[in-house]
Amino acid sequence: MTQQVKRKRRSVSGILLLDKPIGFSSNGALQKVRWLINAEKGGHTGSLDPLATGVLPLCFGEATKFSRYLLDADKSYEALIRLGVTTDTADGEGRVLEQKEVQCTQVDVEAVLPQFRGDIMQVPPMYSALKKDGQPLYKLARAGEVVERKPRPVHIAELELLDLQGDLLRVHVACSKGTYIRTLAEDIGNALGCGAHVAELRRTSAGPFSLAQTVTLDELIKLQEESGSEALDQYLLSSDTGLLDWPKVELTEHTAFFWQNGQPVRSPSAPSSGLVRVYNHKHEFIGVAEIDDDGQVAPRRLIRSQ
Repeated sequence: MTQQVKRKRRSVSGILLLDKPIGFSSNGALQKVRWLINAEKGGHTGSLDPLATGVLPLCFGEATKFSRYLLDADKSYEALIRLGVTTDTADGEGRVLEQKEVQCTQVDVEAVLPQFRGDIMQVPPMYSALKKDGQPLYKLARAGEVVERKPRPVHIAELELLDLQGDLLRVHVACSKGTYIRTLAEDIGNALGCGAHVAELRRTSAGPFSLAQTVTLDELIKLQEESGSEALDQYLLSSDTGLLDWPKVELTEHTAFFWQNGQPVRSPSAPSSGLVRVYNHKHEFIGVAEIDDDGQVAPRRLIRSQ
C-alpha cells in the first residue's frame, strides 16, 4: 500500500479578503483557503454564520498576530428579513415557532427603525457561539436547553430601509462588533407586531475592507488548479493593511533594533497615547505598539524577522 506523502506547508504572510460563500462556517472557509494557498498558519477575523455571505478577512502567517484588532472592527451588512415568521434560530434554517399575518407598510417600518439606532442593548441568541460553563450556547440549544443571557451593549451606526415587498424587508446595517443581525431582525419583527427572521445576510464591509476587494472561493479554486498555490499570493495584502487608520510611528535603525528586542523606545513621531503601527528605517512594517505612561513606544506584537 502506497503511503500518501504529506505536502509541506508554505510560510506565507498577509491578509486575503474572501467573499465567503453560503453554507460554509468561517473556520470551514478558512481551512479550505489555507489548503488552497498551502499556508502553514491561518486565522479568521470573526465568525459569519453559514447562512451568511460576504467579506471575511483571512489572515496568514505573521498577519495572524494582528487578527484580534480586526475582530474589534465595525461591520456592515445587507439583510433580507422575512416578516411574519418566527423561528427558533432567528434565521431561515430554524424550526418555525409562530406565523402571523403581515400588514406592514414602509411608513410602519420607518416608524420603528429609530429605536434600534445608536447605543442599544441586545440579548444574544441561543443559537450563538457564546459559551455558558464552557459549552457553546448553540449546543445547549440543540439539546433543547434555554439559558438566561444577559443583554449586551452594541452600537448601530446606520439602519436604513432599502426595500419592502410584501413580507420581505431589506435593510442596510452598520454596527459595532458583537452585534447579532438575527437578534436585530427578531426585535424589528416584534416591534412591528408580526415577528421576523433573517432570510439572507450579506456582510458588505469589515473594518476598512469592502466587497469590492474580495475574491470568491470559486476564483481561488480555479486559479490554484490552473497555476498552483503560489499563484494565489497575488491576493495577499500586507499584514498592516487592516491597521492603516492607526497612527504611524517610524523608528531609526538604532531604536528599531532595541524595539524589536522588546524594549520601549522614544520617537518624535509618536502620539501621546494609544495603539500605533510601527515601521523601521526602511519603511518596513515591524509590528504594533502602545504608548506607555512615560510616552515611550512599547512593543505589543512584533513581526518576525524573515
